[in-house]
Amino acid sequence: MKRILSLAALALVLSAGSAHLAGGASPSATPAGITGRYIEARTCDIWTGPCFANAEINLTGKHAVLGWQVEKGAVGDVSLDGLGVVAVVAAHDTLGMTQTGKAKAVLIVDKRANAAQRAALVLLAKQQGGALIDHVVSVLSEEITFDICACKEDGCATLSAGPAKIETRCLNAQHDKVCGNECAFFPALARGVKVKPAMAVEHSYQGKGVNETWTDASRRSAYLGSFRAP
Repeated sequence: MKRILSLAALALVLSAGSAHLAGGASPSATPAGITGRYIEARTCDIWTGPCFANAEINLTGKHAVLGWQVEKGAVGDVSLDGLGVVAVVAAHDTLGMTQTGKAKAVLIVDKRANAAQRAALVLLAKQQGGALIDHVVSVLSEEITFDICACKEDGCATLSAGPAKIETRCLNAQHDKVCGNECAFFPALARGVKVKPAMAVEHSYQGKGVNETWTDASRRSAYLGSFRAP
């Protein structure tokens, strides 16, 4: 069952989680040495030609879903092995460009996490997402699945986190070109990632919190790979 944590409840979660962090450290302790898989998709092409990208600036690309699946790591004594966290972002301007206003974010934490792990996952997302995740309007607890499929170019994956979903496939350098000058025009949104562009077969958010919902399909708008914090 979906559990929606208000900002007041989130403060309680962070407070409860702090008691379990190493040495009684506060929940603002910095996650370090955490590794895992990363995926993102946004509402504009990231693998595109400069002329197309420049024509769409501040018209599209203001919304994104970012997902982290921890393979190994901890915050203090709190293990995050196998747990996931997802950020849904609604920005003021096209993502990857200078922002003239604050972004809003909804965080989705793995429903298997206990209170301390939820606090640590929130910290991880905020550290890796930077300013885009400064203003968290709500935190959801959902089942999160993040599967990477075996394929030649390592570009096929699915992410499901309640109201947020991404499905990707490998880009085809021949058939997916439009202008012939395509490149990874916009950098990845998260810190500490090693990624390659992919086609977003599905990218959607059908929840509340950021005053927007979207369904975006068949766009060259995804990144897939790994992350390390810091």
